[in-house]
Amino acid sequence: MPPPGPLRAALWRSSAMNWSLLEPRPPGKRWLVAGLGNPGLPSTRHSVGLAVLGQLARRLGVADGWARDRRCAADLALAALDDAQLVLLRPRRLMNANGRSVARAAELFGLTAEEVYLVHDELDKPLGKLALKLGGSSRGHNGVRSCISCLNSSAMPRLRVGIGRPTEPDTVKAYVLGCFSAAEQELLPPLLERATDLLLDHIRERSQGLSSGFNIHEHMPA
Repeated sequence: MPPPGPLRAALWRSSAMNWSLLEPRPPGKRWLVAGLGNPGLPSTRHSVGLAVLGQLARRLGVADGWARDRRCAADLALAALDDAQLVLLRPRRLMNANGRSVARAAELFGLTAEEVYLVHDELDKPLGKLALKLGGSSRGHNGVRSCISCLNSSAMPRLRVGIGRPTEPDTVKAYVLGCFSAAEQELLPPLLERATDLLLDHIRERSQGLSSGFNIHEHMPA
């Protein structure tokens, strides 16, 4: 089903939106991509999922097409990918409650957990490494845990973006909530490009019914 009236109107007001994108889609032709993070802190390591989503919006030509939806407490943008539709979502709730925004948007757009992509930071992978995981546990990530709880499912595909882990365990919180260093920031542009490529390639394959269902690990370039 298409989104109900108020959401449809809010999205239509955005100049980047096209009315045809809001028409009903068959299963596997509409996907929600949520960048997990903390609103107002887009430059921190913990919010690197939001940075990937920003790059994805630019690649798809909808960087100026965000529309706020109060019912799911998030910013939304719609984009076409071949004959499929992507719903991009930036939660306006804190990381620990991101799942409430994701689950509400999934409900509004009639999507199952398997049609919801989560993009988030990963402490146990070095900066520059990506992995696309299909389902599974939260691995201690509070944003993913919130999504699993609110969607009542662990089936969501997740793009895990490595940020590295500090050597001192008691500095983890400050580390993830801190900004990338100057040296790390130089690595971000190509990382965001590769993350976007990985997401789009996987969604295209699934839209065409070609995905094998195996986890995809993309190693750092030499």
